[in-house]
Amino acid sequence: MTQMQNPVNSVMFRSHEGVVENARPSAGGRDVGSRGPERWVKVLDQTRCIGCHACTTACKSENEVPLGVTRTYVKSVDVGSYPNVRRAFQVTRCNQCENPPCVTACPTGAMYQRADGIVDFDKRICIGCKACMAACPYDAIFINPEDHSAEKCNFCAHRIEIGLEPACVAVCPTEAIFIGNIKDPNSRVSKVVQREHVSVRKAEKHTRPGLFYKGAHAATLDPIAATRPGGSTFMWSELKDSTKTVNSGHPEKGHHNSSAAAKLSYDISHSVPWGWKVSLYTWTKGVAAGFFPFVLLLSYFAKLSFSSEMTRVIGPVVSLVFLGITGVLLIVDLKHPERFYLLFTHPQWKSWLVRGGVIISLYGAALALSLLLGFTHNSGYVKDLGPVTIVLGALTAVYTAFLFAQSKARDLWQSPLLGPMLLVQAALIGSGGVALLHSYLSVTSYRWAADVFLTMLVLHTLFVFAEILIPHPTAGAHLAVFEMTRSTMAKFFWFGVAAIALGFLFILSPLVGVSIALLGLLSYEHAFVQSAQRVPLA
Repeated sequence: MTQMQNPVNSVMFRSHEGVVENARPSAGGRDVGSRGPERWVKVLDQTRCIGCHACTTACKSENEVPLGVTRTYVKSVDVGSYPNVRRAFQVTRCNQCENPPCVTACPTGAMYQRADGIVDFDKRICIGCKACMAACPYDAIFINPEDHSAEKCNFCAHRIEIGLEPACVAVCPTEAIFIGNIKDPNSRVSKVVQREHVSVRKAEKHTRPGLFYKGAHAATLDPIAATRPGGSTFMWSELKDSTKTVNSGHPEKGHHNSSAAAKLSYDISHSVPWGWKVSLYTWTKGVAAGFFPFVLLLSYFAKLSFSSEMTRVIGPVVSLVFLGITGVLLIVDLKHPERFYLLFTHPQWKSWLVRGGVIISLYGAALALSLLLGFTHNSGYVKDLGPVTIVLGALTAVYTAFLFAQSKARDLWQSPLLGPMLLVQAALIGSGGVALLHSYLSVTSYRWAADVFLTMLVLHTLFVFAEILIPHPTAGAHLAVFEMTRSTMAKFFWFGVAAIALGFLFILSPLVGVSIALLGLLSYEHAFVQSAQRVPLA
């Protein structure tokens, strides 16, 4: 965001007057990491919070946040059984991490970290890819429905710049929210954080949050510790039920998760960042990455001539078409599709969206060059270019594993099996698709394609069952597997598993076997991508 100029050199802390402690002008720089003289942090004293939502309304007013989305809100959980019952509150917002995953994931640098530690955003270069939303373990980022850009709590940086407290701090009637410079040993936040018992959310994510909770109940800090209401309402709001949103709390059906009898009593709806377009993208990318590289492998090892029509024309055309569809899906999924070029003109190189975009572009160039050489009957050059094309195809297949791993919020996507599985999927699609065009193949190359297809069916099935049967190390991943196999995504998952198994009908009818298997793979991909996002984060 555009920062305001600060005419104030130094202002001492007077909380009742809404003035911040030791405020100095900030360069507003984009240095990642708090290397400056200040490191702004926030303490939320839940022993003082009365759940009045004044912070929520003040934030909306100060930052002109539209209806339906919030930068900060107050979640409540009812703990215990009558007559021993209490209502616990949690003020929920951006954690101003010292190691912010949203900054790493953002492909254009629209999410950035200032020298004073504040994680801010620049809507002018946001492409609306939602990578920051997928990466944030605290579900603190949303897409503004009016300008279609990502935003979140930015510590009211424009107020900090002129020596004022954030709006939520100034308006809190019980002074449950206060801020300061953690590097100043005399600051109030330093004394509280270093001398009293405070907690942070999801320390295991290694984000080093700059938001500290004093006296918060564990049933509020853990988004799945409390049970989700079984009905359709919270205490005074409707429980939204949609495939595009996620409700906090542990699902009540079959899971009485809380020994403290904790039940979620108020929350907001949380958006699922990536929908069916991303699920479909993983499948079309598999076709693009698997088809022509497999044709080249047959040409090298299975007596398929480099001068054949399959190698010269059909192979590169099929991969190019599906790579083009992949690109269209990725661009259409952006909230600012007209800004997609910023991925290349304003790249943030730590983001796997940028790295993946470069890989896809290079692979597309290799495919186009191979097609041009094939049309001009320069088969020798196609053979020389082949190893590069195969490597780029493999990278196109597996880079998504690194992209998903960068989404720290989604525990299921952190699986080390994901990269090899994506490679197996590309080989399965490539070999199956090539086998369908057996009239363009030699006898030896067709047998190779059939054997590889059947082998990949077995390998993929083993990967799938390893994913769901081997115990996952986190409760979030365990709940994602539950969502995938027994809840919202179960029909897609089990249809996919069954259809892939029916791929062995290839032995009787190649067309039937391959078609069913590829449809099943698409269904499984949708279940895998969506179930990871069905786990509540806040």
